[in-house]
Amino acid sequence: MSKMNEYVQDVFKWNDEMKKFLESENVDRNNELWQKLDSFTEVMNRMNQPLNAQEINGIHEQVEGLQEDMENYFRERSSLGNIFSTQEPFISAGKHVLPPLPYAYNSLEPYISEEIMRLHHDKHHQSYVDGLNKAEKELEKARTKNDFSLIKHWSRELAFHGSGHYLHTIFWNNMSPSGGGKPAGSLLKEIEKYFGSFDQFKKQFSEAAKQVEGVGWAILVWSPRSRHLEILQSERHMILTQWDTIPLLALDVWEHAYYLQYKNKKADYVDQWWNVVNWKDVEDRYLKASELKWKPY
Repeated sequence: MSKMNEYVQDVFKWNDEMKKFLESENVDRNNELWQKLDSFTEVMNRMNQPLNAQEINGIHEQVEGLQEDMENYFRERSSLGNIFSTQEPFISAGKHVLPPLPYAYNSLEPYISEEIMRLHHDKHHQSYVDGLNKAEKELEKARTKNDFSLIKHWSRELAFHGSGHYLHTIFWNNMSPSGGGKPAGSLLKEIEKYFGSFDQFKKQFSEAAKQVEGVGWAILVWSPRSRHLEILQSERHMILTQWDTIPLLALDVWEHAYYLQYKNKKADYVDQWWNVVNWKDVEDRYLKASELKWKPY
């Protein structure tokens, strides 16, 4: 398949993902975003293959406009604090889906390359979704047949793939093309209260990420028990975690998150990652999490 045909296929896939996302958000079909995506689909369907250079340029211009519109939607959505569903959906066993990226694949360059984002989202995250769905379906079969002979295996698969899916979903939204800098408001005050200063927090988080043994994550969490923030490491997805805490900011330090670009220089990847942190998203998660109050012990 030629590079041009690959590009067209990627565009079709992206357009379809954006439509699925708008459906999941219950965005009205009369919304301008829906009309633009539908119109673009009609244009693509009318085009003949193979495409000439002029047609490719026309597609590229429309895609850039649509990506800008979608990024504006995500920014407005984030500013309203609407990263938490206003509905109460129920996901049946084995029905999880890969969430779309809230920005274009190349939007985080030069800090994270387009190639990495495509592989990381389309391949690695999808594998966690598939693994989670399979584990849930197998456990559903076990309940139906009252046969739990493989409960240890499928419970491990459930934990591994489920943690991978949920943490990656947080990870994508924890980043933004307009990210970087430092937080503000109540999140900054809470960071300064517990860690002493933002610089001390940043240093500890970076060192935690750089010194994860093997593969895993560095995670800023909120603890409803102790009523303060904390920085944790997680090996793989679920080892060394504290189960009663709520992830706020997650950094993936598995090799697939950086090796194609940074090779064995994980520390460089960690240092550059701060340039894309979406502090608004982190603050929204903190504000919601801090509403939980368990009895301390």
